Amino acid sequence: MSAVPVILLLSGSLRAGSTNEAVLRTAQVMAPSVQACAVMYDGLAELPHFNPDDDTDPLPPPVARLRAAIEGAHGILICTPEYAGTLPGSFKNLLDWTVGGTEICDKPVAWVNAAAPARGQGAEATLRAVLGYTGADIVESACVKAPVDRRTVGADGLIDDAEVRRQLGDALNLLAAAGEQAPVGDLA
Repeated sequence: MSAVPVILLLSGSLRAGSTNEAVLRTAQVMAPSVQACAVMYDGLAELPHFNPDDDTDPLPPPVARLRAAIEGAHGILICTPEYAGTLPGSFKNLLDWTVGGTEICDKPVAWVNAAAPARGQGAEATLRAVLGYTGADIVESACVKAPVDRRTVGADGLIDDAEVRRQLGDALNLLAAAGEQAPVGDLA
């Protein structure tokens, strides 16, 4: 494939300066080193509450933008916190909006669990269940546990921990390689 694979970065956190966002911002900076382009999705807060009655054409504009971003990506990398043993409601809402479309079906997807050791399994289990239901292609080898200590996030918002950066590089490389084989819509 001649085009550089586009990896869509989805943060499950609405908190400004979250460690989940720092993980994805770091991945975005690192993507060129694996011959990929990483694009941060920033529309989580604008998505309406999921209602199946609204999952028809024309879609609400924020939902149409989400689905277009997914369709135009070769792969998706997620980093989300865990709240009350599962995904944050706003991120589950994002995933609910993907169920009625086909854009995520067969799309290579992976996640980074940045939670402290022995945390985040509920979010991972929910991601696995919902993404499996949507038909996403979970790239198991690219799903990593990379605990992030807030003290390793620099003033630039990037993670400077060498091991976390190595894990992110490996995950991006595996996801980009899987994405080169994925069906992709028109890149907007």
